[in-house]
Amino acid sequence: MPGGAGSGVRSQVLHRSHRLERSSAAIGPIALVCGMAVATFSVVQYRPGIVAAYTVLALALAAGLAVHRAGRLDRPAAAAALALCAVLTVKVHAYTYLQPADARAVRWGLAVTALLAAAAFLLPLRRGPDLGLGLALTGYLAAAVALIRLDPAPRIDVWVMLQQAGDALARGENIYTRVWVGSPGVQDAFTYLPGTAVLLAPGRLLLGDVRWMLVALTVASVLALRWTAGRVPLDRPQTSAVAAAGAGALLLLLPGTSTQVEQAWTEPLLLACLAGWAVCTRLGRTLPAVVLLALGLASKQHLVLLLPVLAAWPRFGLRRTAAAAGLAGLFVLPWFLASPRDFWHDTVRLLIDFQPLRFADTLFIAALHEFGSPPPFWLTGAVILATVSAVAVTVHRRNPDLGEVLRWLALILFVANLVNKQAFYNQYWLVAALVVVSWAFPAPAATAPPAGEEAGGPSRARGVGDEVPARS
Repeated sequence: MPGGAGSGVRSQVLHRSHRLERSSAAIGPIALVCGMAVATFSVVQYRPGIVAAYTVLALALAAGLAVHRAGRLDRPAAAAALALCAVLTVKVHAYTYLQPADARAVRWGLAVTALLAAAAFLLPLRRGPDLGLGLALTGYLAAAVALIRLDPAPRIDVWVMLQQAGDALARGENIYTRVWVGSPGVQDAFTYLPGTAVLLAPGRLLLGDVRWMLVALTVASVLALRWTAGRVPLDRPQTSAVAAAGAGALLLLLPGTSTQVEQAWTEPLLLACLAGWAVCTRLGRTLPAVVLLALGLASKQHLVLLLPVLAAWPRFGLRRTAAAAGLAGLFVLPWFLASPRDFWHDTVRLLIDFQPLRFADTLFIAALHEFGSPPPFWLTGAVILATVSAVAVTVHRRNPDLGEVLRWLALILFVANLVNKQAFYNQYWLVAALVVVSWAFPAPAATAPPAGEEAGGPSRARGVGDEVPARS
């Protein structure tokens, strides 16, 4: 019958298309792992090749978003990415203050963990991915404990500032009028918004080191992603569980994980807020989604760049975005009222006037090195504004699934990093982490493999990336 023949041809074409998509699923995760190896190598040095690699990756992310190609963390892709993490963790040494033998032990511990996790994803067991995630969690925690114990006082101003800010909060002092004793860098300013100090203070006050809180937030982000995969009815629950476990394992074992922990960089806090927002949005929990977004906005200034996109996304919208921004403003207000001049100096003026850091790997610094002068400030601002505007318009028009929105947010931060006068491993780590988190929310069923190619039932109309209706 002609109709039956046509249906058979279409089915064959669809199956071939899905096979091709599955064979290329690992390209995105592998490119991301290579990018984080480049970021690990970049600490602390400028190389034109590093900037070129970042630029290529940003263009690749933009191109993938334009044509709806995202990469996917099925079992083979997760295993391939984790195995590559193992190799690059050994080959590309993270910046550290540890003694060489201790640093080597941490590297090899993370590498062996990544290999074991990769093998677990390939086991013919339903719970193999969860075993891989459990191994990744164990290895990450062991490395974190070793790093914090073996380097109890890293020589970086971020750690000094956060430690003493926690003490100042406990004494009821204003963190924006303090001078940081013994800081090897910034000494007379708290350059973050107050949420950073408040949310990380428990690590200092309860366990003696803010880094414990950063580790806890990272683990909480990973566990929340995996928990969510089993909470919302999906077309292919096993596909979602594999993706969430793969995302969590990869996030914990990316190259440079050790330096991210050791240096007390604050991006895990931002990731926890954004991942928590994504989880609550996925579950339709409006109030906690708004609160978590507000906490992120009240912690670091550049997250404000994401607001136009979230306001333009019909599934979150202007009202919820405005509520999050207003709540963040209320959180910050007491510190502003306590000393407006000091607050403005520390959180705005200092960052604008701060000299370009010549070992940062950005297009701004590349222009300074290669051409003798940086681009004008208005040009960098125009690039960021144009990117945010274009993304907001696209997101409003497409109304994409949650995973794609997270990748659009990552692209905005990527571009902002590239045109900035200072951006380092930690800022690029947050970009990569958002992309990894986006893979924990699989694409809609319409673009998923045909029934039978992965565990799970037949397709329904709703896609696995669709969000449930919002509720408080």
